Amino acid sequence: MEAVLVGVGANRTLVVHRDADGLRLDLAGLGLGGAWVTITLHDNPAAPREAHPLMSLVVSDEARFGVPVAHEAVGAGVSAWTGQVPATIRALRVANLAGGRPPHPSRITIRRRTRPALVARAFSRAPGLAVRAVYWRSLGKRVRGRSFLDRALRHRSEGGYAAWIRRADTLDSAERRRIAAEVAAWEAPPLISVLMPVHDPAPKVLRTALRSVEAQLYPYWELCVVDDASTDPRIPQLLARFAAADPRIRVARRAENGHIARATNDAAAAARGTFCAFLDHDDALPAHALYEVARAIRADPDLVLIYSDEDKVDRRGNRFDPHFKADFDHELLYAQNYINHLTVVRTEAFRAVGGLRPGFEGSQDHDLLLRLTDGLDSARIRHIPAVLYHWRAASGSGTFSDRASARTEAARLRALDEIVAPWGGRAERGPAGFNRLVRPIPDPAPRVSVIIPTRDRAELLRVTLDGLFGRTDYPTIEVVVVDNDSREPETRALFAEYRDDPRLRVVAVPGAFNFSDLSNRGAAAATGSVLLFLNNDVEVIEPGWLRELVSIALVPDVGAVGAKLLYPDGTVQHGGVILGIGGVAGHSHLGVDGDAPGYFGRMTVAHEASAVTGACLAMRADVFAAVGGFDAQDLKVAFNDVDLCLRVREAGYRIVWTPFATLVHHESKSRGPEDTPEKLIRFERETAVMQARWGARLRADPYYNINLSRISGHYRF
Repeated sequence: MEAVLVGVGANRTLVVHRDADGLRLDLAGLGLGGAWVTITLHDNPAAPREAHPLMSLVVSDEARFGVPVAHEAVGAGVSAWTGQVPATIRALRVANLAGGRPPHPSRITIRRRTRPALVARAFSRAPGLAVRAVYWRSLGKRVRGRSFLDRALRHRSEGGYAAWIRRADTLDSAERRRIAAEVAAWEAPPLISVLMPVHDPAPKVLRTALRSVEAQLYPYWELCVVDDASTDPRIPQLLARFAAADPRIRVARRAENGHIARATNDAAAAARGTFCAFLDHDDALPAHALYEVARAIRADPDLVLIYSDEDKVDRRGNRFDPHFKADFDHELLYAQNYINHLTVVRTEAFRAVGGLRPGFEGSQDHDLLLRLTDGLDSARIRHIPAVLYHWRAASGSGTFSDRASARTEAARLRALDEIVAPWGGRAERGPAGFNRLVRPIPDPAPRVSVIIPTRDRAELLRVTLDGLFGRTDYPTIEVVVVDNDSREPETRALFAEYRDDPRLRVVAVPGAFNFSDLSNRGAAAATGSVLLFLNNDVEVIEPGWLRELVSIALVPDVGAVGAKLLYPDGTVQHGGVILGIGGVAGHSHLGVDGDAPGYFGRMTVAHEASAVTGACLAMRADVFAAVGGFDAQDLKVAFNDVDLCLRVREAGYRIVWTPFATLVHHESKSRGPEDTPEKLIRFERETAVMQARWGARLRADPYYNINLSRISGHYRF
């Protein structure tokens, strides 16, 4: 590949350094600091489509990756970013979000932009913002003018999902030829059996579904259709015509209607493929769906379950409402069938669990997935981060679950109850109709040691203590206040009030603020088997929050649990931590309304995360000790909670976030914002530590789809 710098008198070739996890172009000394440029990546047309490049600008000699830039796909494997280069630019980094594999662009171009060219581009994208940029610039307000210019350049003149499809999810003829050549070179390609139960669909939508299978770029499939006693005579006639035209399509007919479970099981009984893919009679597969599935199988022949992203399609064929999913998340699956479509299951595993169960109609797929994944090693489950299924949402094609929601919900709760009852769990109806899993707490309940680092601000700490001792429904709490040089008389008076209360102890730790060290000291002084790290500016607003955290923290394979934290205005402060946001990590759903359901209901259900904030983090004391506690040497203030959680995950534990423990967090009230030169230097240093320590893991959060933006944690594409 080549990289070039062009424009405004410059035309030179740049040296590309290949590291283990990406590419680096050294830009120091090229006079680009403060310049406006367009950086364009041209993808290698021979490369698989899993390449999702991430560009970042490195501004410090210590920083390894830098802050991501909001580049956008412009089509045909090209992505670009236009903006102002930081004054202290050191390098351009290009990494790949997909599993940390190195990117492989064929060409990188950095083009200097003149002011007239920038203004013209800004007017073409966002005329209103461009006018304001020119206006403020004419008044000599350069900073404000640059801000509006940057916003105009980042504005997408063509937005929405349809534009994303054109830019990033459209197969051109070259890509189709590449796929065909790749498949032709495979030895022993796996046979995939597509299972389709059919009962009285509109002939037009059934024809579309059948043709979507016929159009697959991967030719090694069979379509096993079971007509579940359709009453419309056009249906068996249509199926017979397709079967006569293609020997890979086999049709059977049931004498009586047995509903979707029995019809699907009949189709599976006839399947000859190693894997079965499920397709409803009114939905459709994109042309590359089975190719992507076959690639996953070839990469890991031991897989049991494969699933993909999906979207919906209306009666005019317009695609909408994409669901860009997480990698396998057991906690989320308890709550909702987020796996849904496209689902592909090893045939022998499907048969071993008894297939779909009659009596669970409407939730038969969820029931299957709960049973199939119960005890299954997550390494044998693969999520393909691509839209490989189009779910029809047109009127007249309603599913059983649409027509019988009460029965569907009852079946879903019963399916979860059967899974969790052996260890004392129970299923309840949660917000928005999703499942809520309620776990038991032993009797007697384990002691919880609440560890609160603090320095003065007694008015905040008092609210926290009042909530712990007066408004929390949990029987055995001790509070370890780690006092870091408090001097105000109000703080001494507050401590004096609790002098004779055995539930509270004050541990004095003088010296410079080091959250990690203070927390470790508190943990060393704690006597509880469960530790709860809590900021001194957190307010209790409902009684059952601690029971919820403890019930999850006691699960043997769970290493840490986080709560839903709200700002005082009721918006979300913490909905879990997403890796890669802003270069290291950021909070999910930051700033959205506290009552909002979030992305596909994420803020209403418990789910796994790569990390949770240390402002309210519960974990077993033995897990904390086993991973070595917080890093008090290199991560004194920032990212120590993320680092701790990553080490917990590295040790084999899950991290869970739950909305059923909700508190108010008056963030940074006691310590203040990161706005002094000293704090900023320390923050950059700790950022560099995280990037050097965790590398590619920060770019490929398994719970945040690679098709979603790394600029913020708001699930935008």
